[in-house]
Amino acid sequence: MYRSVLSGLMCLMFTFAMSKAQAHEQRSESLQLASVNAAAAYAGSTELVVDKHADRIVPIASITKLMTALVVMESGEPLNEWLEFRERHIPAAANAYTRIRVGSEMRRADMLRVALMSSENFAAYTLARHHPGGYDAFVRAMNEKALELGMTRTSFVDPTGLSVDNTSTAADLIKLVNAAAKYPQIGDYSTTRYYTGQFRKPRYSLSFGNTNALVHRDSWGVGLSKTGYLSEAGRCLVMMSNMNGEQVVTVLLDSLGTRSPMGDAGRIRRWLDTGAVGQVAAAARAYEQEKNAAYTAARKPDTASGEQSTAGVN
Repeated sequence: MYRSVLSGLMCLMFTFAMSKAQAHEQRSESLQLASVNAAAAYAGSTELVVDKHADRIVPIASITKLMTALVVMESGEPLNEWLEFRERHIPAAANAYTRIRVGSEMRRADMLRVALMSSENFAAYTLARHHPGGYDAFVRAMNEKALELGMTRTSFVDPTGLSVDNTSTAADLIKLVNAAAKYPQIGDYSTTRYYTGQFRKPRYSLSFGNTNALVHRDSWGVGLSKTGYLSEAGRCLVMMSNMNGEQVVTVLLDSLGTRSPMGDAGRIRRWLDTGAVGQVAAAARAYEQEKNAAYTAARKPDTASGEQSTAGVN
C-alpha cells in the first residue's frame, strides 16, 4: 500500500513538473523581444528558458572579447606584467579608433579590464599579440576553447570582434558566459563602472566608462557583462544578472537600437516574474522582419545547382 501511494505521488510530481515546463515553453514563444536572436538560462545551466532563434549562426561583434578574456585567464600569464601596445601587424577589419598611443605600456590586468568594460579594441588586440606563441596561437586557442565548451557552432578569426567572421549562436554564448563566470576577475573587470587607466612610456592616463548602462543599477546585480556592435551584427549584449532572486544568463543578439538589448533584459526579467509577454516598438518589429527575411533568403537552395546557398550567412 505504502509503495503504491509513494509511486502515485512520484508520478503526480513528475506530471506536474512536465506540465510546468511545457507551460513555460509555450509562454516563452509569446515573449516579445526587440532582439532578432536571443537566449536565457539560469546561471550554470544550458537549459534555455528563452529561445528565440537561439541556434542561428550570426556575427557577434565585441561579444568576442569574452572569449578573449577567457583565453587570457587560462593562459596563466601574469596579470601584473607590463605589455607594449605595438603597431598593428594586420589591418583592422573595421573602424578601430583608439585613444591609446602606440608604443606605450599598460599592465595585462588593466588591458583586460578596459577591453571588457569599455570594449577597447586595441587592448584586446594587444593581449593577443603578447600571448605565448603570438597572435595566431591566441586565435587558435579561442577556437579550441570554444570546442572544449561544446560551442560547436562558433568560430573566431580575431580577438576583438571587429570581423564579421567572428560568429556564434545565442545558445553557444550561454556556455561561454557560464565558463567566463568561473573567473572572478572577468566578472569584476566587465562590470567596472568607471576606470582610469594608467600608462607608461610615456606616462599618461585615460578615463573609460562601461558600455552597459545596467551595471550602474544596483537593482540588477550584474555580475558579468559584455556589449557588442557592428552594422552586420546589430546591438548585442550578454549578461549575468539577478532576476527575481535568481542569477540568469541573458544573450541578446542583433537589436536595432542602442538601448534595445537593455529593454529586452527588462522584458525577460518581468516575464520570469509575472509572465507578462511585453511589447516592442514597431521599428524594432520591422527591423526583425527585414533581418529574418534576409537570413531566409541567404539560406534558400541554389536552384541552379540544387544546393543550399550560404552566401552572406555568418
